[in-house]
Amino acid sequence: MSIIFSSVAALFMGVLALFVRMKASRKPVSTKKILLPPVFMSTGALMFLHPYFRVTGMEILEAVIVGMMFSILLIKTSKFELREQAIYLKRSKAFGFILIGLLLIRLLLKTILSQSIDVGQLSGMFWILAFGMIVPWRLAMYLQYKKLSLKLNEGKPILLEE
Repeated sequence: MSIIFSSVAALFMGVLALFVRMKASRKPVSTKKILLPPVFMSTGALMFLHPYFRVTGMEILEAVIVGMMFSILLIKTSKFELREQAIYLKRSKAFGFILIGLLLIRLLLKTILSQSIDVGQLSGMFWILAFGMIVPWRLAMYLQYKKLSLKLNEGKPILLEE
């Protein structure tokens, strides 16, 4: 039952992320908008204080590697452009399909792995996978943003307090 609930929750979060991303492309990007999501997500690591969610070293490694592989697709579809003397996230038609595809792969993996891995451990692994995906993606976005910002500001450094 908890696998079904967490799968429905994951689908809801994926659809929500898609709409947030589409809306975000209408407003200029800032350092905060890029870097704060992983910071906020990092609070989820508190789940590992409870033994129910603890994972082994090998499970951590596996989840991080899969997350980093998934992040490659997100990095490839997240590009910025200069418009109206500001930096905007370019809309990518492929991003929606990639996000949905990654979500479906995660749901398939969860369904398969839930037969051999405890639900708590599996939840921990999928949180690590998501965190291992969002951190490289957001760092790549920040580096691209910083490069465009330097170009926009004619070599003046950007501030983190934007």
